[in-house]
Amino acid sequence: MEEKLKNRRKMPRRKYVIIMAAGSGTRMGAEVPKQFLELDGKAILQRTIEIFLNACPGISIITVLPESHIDYWRKYCLDRNFICPQVLVKGGITRFHSVRNALDKVPEGALVAVHDAVRPLVSEAFIKEMFDKAENISSLIPVLPCVDTMKVLEKKKMQGEEVLVEMEGRSVDRSVLYAAQTPQIFHSEVIKEAYGQAFDTAFTDDASVVLKYGKNLSYLIGERFNIKITTQDDLVLAKAILSLSCSSSR
Repeated sequence: MEEKLKNRRKMPRRKYVIIMAAGSGTRMGAEVPKQFLELDGKAILQRTIEIFLNACPGISIITVLPESHIDYWRKYCLDRNFICPQVLVKGGITRFHSVRNALDKVPEGALVAVHDAVRPLVSEAFIKEMFDKAENISSLIPVLPCVDTMKVLEKKKMQGEEVLVEMEGRSVDRSVLYAAQTPQIFHSEVIKEAYGQAFDTAFTDDASVVLKYGKNLSYLIGERFNIKITTQDDLVLAKAILSLSCSSSR
């Protein structure tokens, strides 16, 4: 009996990914939200889902969508013959509420990744690495060190015009600054408990929710090409990265 319990504990956790595709994409200025724009012949959202399916066969997909575009996505999948078992969840009034809605579909004892739908260039190898490490780490966050010089600025009126000026005494040590990425992966019991707390406007991602709940976070250096597509410039860059990736794989 004791041996059976030991073996049961060693069983890998079932994998889930919550694909956050509930944004309106107003900054892109397109007719449809950015997650539905095409990148080399496929919707960005489709590419993102396929990356996870290829990296982790058998992973459970939970796609969070704007209520206004759930039927749009169903029709897209049907028209493109994109056969993918996925649970569709209606987005909430904020990202926090959208993730909370999706977590209702995740059981205890699982590994759950939360990933931006508009990060379709994360590599399969990195996803595998993240899930492998997360088996023994309850909260794992990918980050990138900032390489640009950072400025703390404020808006001021000068000669009738609004300009940006550097705030006195507010220098920034770039060596301690890192940009958070996704996927962020958690033991489901940790993130589900964290999302039981009240909403706070300071929440910017899942890591911030878990941290405020009092849980420790672990970090892993992410990938430079894992960009978030939010503007037309980002889309141009993503096409160039994808083209470069396709060329190098031939």
